[in-house]
Amino acid sequence: MANPNSLPLHERFEHKNTLHKVMEFIILFLLLSLLVYRLLSFNNNGFTWLIAFLCELSFTFNWIITINNKWNIVEYKTYPDRLLQRVAEHELPPVDMFVTTADPELEPPIITINTVLSLLALDYPADKLACYVSDDGCSPLTFYSLVEASKFAKLWVPFCKKYDVQVRAPFRYFSNNNTMFAGNKSNEFKREWKTLKDEYEQLSRKVEDAVRKSIPFDLSGDFGVFSDIEGNNHPTIIKVVWENKVGASNGLPHLVYISREKRPNHPHHSKAGYAHQIFIDNMSTRVSGLMTNAPFMLNVDCDMLVNNPNMMFHAMCMLLGSKNETENAFVQFPQTFYDGLKDDPFGNQMTVLWKYAGRGISGIQGPFYLGTGCVHRRKVIYGLSPNDVKMTNELLKTFGNSKEFTKSADDALRGKTEYPDMLSKSMEAAHQVGDCGYEYGTNWGKKVGWMYGSTTEDVLTGLSIHKRGWTSIVCSPDPPAFQGCAPTGGPASMTQQKRWATGLLEVLLSKNCPIFHTLFANLKFRMFLAYFWLLSWGLRSVPELCYAALPAYSIITNTHFLPKGQEPTYYIPIALFVLYHVYTLSEYLQTGLSIRAWWNNQRMGRIIPMSAWLFGVVGVILKLSGRSETVFEVTRKDQSTSTDEGTEAGTFTFDKSPIFVPPTTILLVHLTALATALFRLQPPAHDGLGSGPLEVVCSVWLVLCLWPFLKGLFGAGKYGIPLSTIFKSAGFTLLFYTLCTNMWLPSHPL
Repeated sequence: MANPNSLPLHERFEHKNTLHKVMEFIILFLLLSLLVYRLLSFNNNGFTWLIAFLCELSFTFNWIITINNKWNIVEYKTYPDRLLQRVAEHELPPVDMFVTTADPELEPPIITINTVLSLLALDYPADKLACYVSDDGCSPLTFYSLVEASKFAKLWVPFCKKYDVQVRAPFRYFSNNNTMFAGNKSNEFKREWKTLKDEYEQLSRKVEDAVRKSIPFDLSGDFGVFSDIEGNNHPTIIKVVWENKVGASNGLPHLVYISREKRPNHPHHSKAGYAHQIFIDNMSTRVSGLMTNAPFMLNVDCDMLVNNPNMMFHAMCMLLGSKNETENAFVQFPQTFYDGLKDDPFGNQMTVLWKYAGRGISGIQGPFYLGTGCVHRRKVIYGLSPNDVKMTNELLKTFGNSKEFTKSADDALRGKTEYPDMLSKSMEAAHQVGDCGYEYGTNWGKKVGWMYGSTTEDVLTGLSIHKRGWTSIVCSPDPPAFQGCAPTGGPASMTQQKRWATGLLEVLLSKNCPIFHTLFANLKFRMFLAYFWLLSWGLRSVPELCYAALPAYSIITNTHFLPKGQEPTYYIPIALFVLYHVYTLSEYLQTGLSIRAWWNNQRMGRIIPMSAWLFGVVGVILKLSGRSETVFEVTRKDQSTSTDEGTEAGTFTFDKSPIFVPPTTILLVHLTALATALFRLQPPAHDGLGSGPLEVVCSVWLVLCLWPFLKGLFGAGKYGIPLSTIFKSAGFTLLFYTLCTNMWLPSHPL
């Protein structure tokens, strides 16, 4: 029998996917063939040929990067039972857990406390855990909710561990009575279940009443610190909501409330609105370094509920199973969603993207840091590089002027972390490192901590870790470790996509561009391509928009940008279209998704680039020109994404945002072009080579992709496109048609 100490804590499996690779290379061959055809035909065609060539060149390059991303698809299997045989429970490493929230209206406290309760109930020794809730809104409502939740936790956590409850967010657990009572549960369980449900309903009512302000806050005692403060002008607030003073492994973990100091004249508040989130992360890291100083840190969004109570054991299999702790800097759990709308109508669940591209990138240097559901080594966040054992004389000078924190950082970097006996002992020093001016003259956000410089600080931080030579690792336990809520409706989805495109492009166009880290640091070339694929999402909007306009332009002007029927190359774009969609459809079917989910993601793959990503590019251009600053936009969180709107759930919604103008314009342009062809209003073709069936098929295809906008033209309320948007789009359509008919690009040879 094998010695448990000799067995690996995790194993890596690689998927060959030979058929997919063959299809990928056939598609690449067809793309290259189309480019060669363009080059050989330049002398016989107009300027539209050049535009089509440049767009197709962009698509080809993106496809090459896609092949790179998917070339080594890997999966990992963890063995928590081996970990527990190898490491005694009292020897397991401590973990500090961070939950961030910024706005009690957009991120309701009931969601935040469900996330906190699910973390407190993890199957991990309670004396090894500490949960920090970072509230950038400095809301007494959030603090009140946490205090009430801690009282409920004293009942909830023992109940979960006694009956091995798998879903440990109360609102999810109590949402399905039939499932909970399955398996012939005892009468004792049923009585306790009923008691817990009543207690949770009482907790929910208290929080909801407080949200409605029917319960006035008595701003005295623990709440006194919230009196006479303004949202943008207040000191650091640190409150120990619950302390596990006796160090009981079966009790409750520490629970601490934090709100960073804000002052109107402080640059992290008034300059570049995106900085607030990273400042929260860095401030929480310093505070926790003084209060608990765990060698590992888990960070989650306020809506990211624990879905697998053993997730910490799975993470430790990855981190403790590394060679001398010099391989894996962090463990990233995939993002999954609860109550996801059927067939992913808004294309934001990214199931297929993660399964293929995400796991393929995991086979290079490891997954990107996604900003939530990630367990980090503290010493890596403090700037340590692999095999850097001496460490730190230089780095320690950059952590700030707190001697207490410098010592705790020194301990963390040297692997000497120990839990303090009393959290209150470090309270004064914790307030000091939470001051908004503490980072002046330090390397926080530059070389240590979470990196400043983008609204997507998570990707930038992961890049800074990978460039030092660290790898990361993906962990996909069954069931998934976390579940969050996906944005619903058009505006929320577009806001999220715009924020991503803006932040990613900021990184690409900065000194943090990954090509520099490949040339001068330790980022692998294939990992550079993977980062470029991600960071250039926004740039794809330009060729997407130009290529989308070409069929309409060709129909209106009676020219062509695709091969004619008498040419042998006529079948290249047809083969490309068919094979690409067969390829993507096979990915969805192999993932277990429906054809409708595939179609929804295909249409959103056309809508998002010409709307959200395009405005992300515009935002970065305005920032670089000094005309505006990018602002971090919080996405509204909902406790449930399922059907409070009845049969309308999943229907595309609109608002007056200009982000909906480009897709509406493209739709109207193609409707105009098809009407022009139908009523034979086209001018005579040059040399008899007018628009053909391929241009018409492309135009019809785009109208089908923009079907939600076509329905929106006739919808009412939030399901209809606002008249102001329609008028603007109609104006742009008229301008486009006028340019096509009066000043259209010449069709004579270049």
